[in-house]
Amino acid sequence: MSDWKQRLTRDLEPVLREMDPRARISAYHNMPYAIFHYPPEEEIPLRAELAMLTTRLEQIGKRVTTISLAECLADALAAEGLTTARIANAEKRTGTEKMTDTIHKVISERRPLDDLVAARMPQEADPLRDVVFIVRAGSLFPFYRTSSLLEQLKGKLDVPAVLFYPGELDGVAGLKFMGVLDADHNYRPKIF
Repeated sequence: MSDWKQRLTRDLEPVLREMDPRARISAYHNMPYAIFHYPPEEEIPLRAELAMLTTRLEQIGKRVTTISLAECLADALAAEGLTTARIANAEKRTGTEKMTDTIHKVISERRPLDDLVAARMPQEADPLRDVVFIVRAGSLFPFYRTSSLLEQLKGKLDVPAVLFYPGELDGVAGLKFMGVLDADHNYRPKIF
């Protein structure tokens, strides 16, 4: 069994199965979420494991909500009229760096990603019943770093949540997004 699968079932799952996972998922009461890192090339196997984990949690009475950052990004771009064709044409005209900047501005200023995530939270969320999985973070590469998202979600989440992070652990609290970008050591949530 791979390292990430062991960490998922041995370390994270028992915490999520608890009556109230918040105390063990985070040391901060206003940040009841954690990060689960996995190799970016394991995205598809991770999705399969999360489907099985969701079933196991639902069998013990948990309600699991999955929020796709890829869907949040697509909704934000669509709301701004940025179709795939428009993005490709703009990138040809202005270059990759300019297009990356534009997309970053869309999801950090015009259609803030944290608002899009918060809007997808379960209605009448119950911290003793609900668990939120935030997935498809790789779709934000290279436009947006997830450390920003987690900081901006502070106080907007009151149910246990896990951001599934495609990247590498660097030291105790650093993460390299997609295993490519320099490690960001600003993560305060617990890293599994």
